Amino acid sequence: MQGELTPMVAPARANKLLGLELLRFLTAFAILVFHYRQFAFVGDRDVGLLQDHLPLYWLLAPFYSSGPYAVRIFWCISGFIFFWKYRDAIADRALDGWKFFVLRVSRLYPLHLATLLLVALLQPVYVGVHGSSFVYQNNDLTHFVLQLLMAGTATSQDALSFNGPIWSVSVEVLVYFVFFVLLLVSRSWWLNVALIALGLMIPGEVADCFTFFYVGGLAAMARRSLQSSPAHALAAEGIAWLAVVSVVCGYWLMGGRLQSIGLLLLLICTPLLLYSLSRDIVLPARLQLLVEAAGNVTYSSYLLHFPIQLAMVLGFSLMQAPIPLYHDAFFGMFIGVTLLASHFTYRYFEEPAQRLIRASLLPVRSEAVRHPAMA
Repeated sequence: MQGELTPMVAPARANKLLGLELLRFLTAFAILVFHYRQFAFVGDRDVGLLQDHLPLYWLLAPFYSSGPYAVRIFWCISGFIFFWKYRDAIADRALDGWKFFVLRVSRLYPLHLATLLLVALLQPVYVGVHGSSFVYQNNDLTHFVLQLLMAGTATSQDALSFNGPIWSVSVEVLVYFVFFVLLLVSRSWWLNVALIALGLMIPGEVADCFTFFYVGGLAAMARRSLQSSPAHALAAEGIAWLAVVSVVCGYWLMGGRLQSIGLLLLLICTPLLLYSLSRDIVLPARLQLLVEAAGNVTYSSYLLHFPIQLAMVLGFSLMQAPIPLYHDAFFGMFIGVTLLASHFTYRYFEEPAQRLIRASLLPVRSEAVRHPAMA
């Protein structure tokens, strides 16, 4: 879900993709809202959840039911970013396998390890109170080892364990490997089309990840190919916006009764949206910093929100107090605490860990970046 803007890949005047930063933040927020319902869980089931009574449901109803869609948008954004920043560098052998591996590990693994250990410490306390784990039940030694290898869903895509949300990142790690290897063979857009077609024929989250990642890559290729022709790029943006608005309006006019093709609609709309949002947006310096900061907290919020939930649920359990699930103030506190913790975690843990790992494992010229980016 996260990438880097390295000197070897970025042009002198790089498009910072601020529109995608905002979309990333909105998608991460949707996942926080979607998982808010877990405060109603005892063990792995909700107890008496009244979904339409959840805080600000009149406003956030789409987010309360959008979790599976939000994850796939993340995969699509990742595909765009990786093809935008790494496609030519890998195909031209300017970025070798070791450097790519270190960039990925240094971005993803430190926070994954920290949150894995935190959940491993908190779950036994919850089990002592309630007799079973909170939400994710497969918290045994086998799954702990698999999580250490970022392969938590290797035994089954349904066997979520420990810090459960990491499952989508674990799936994406496999796509990173295939992405790198295939670019050494060909950078043709036909390869993307073939993988998308193959993914559509195979059920399951792994196939979905490949499909959305590579369709996001097509959007990045389209944006690159039209960079030299602003008029054509603007016309393509207009067509893309028109298509997205038409499909979304059609979906809602049908009363959202197209559930069976919801993912297909998402597969069509998301790359068009990414293409349109990837235009070079120039903002005042302070506003740009704010947008970049919002994008930077997405990975940390994704991995921190479950441990924060678990700690809060434990606190209420130990105090023998009911969780004010339907109170707007409690909802705001959960979202606020998660985003604030994510900001400080990114600034004081993720960034220093990245610098340390890259300084240790990469030559000075290829050492990491001070402006980590998306995906």
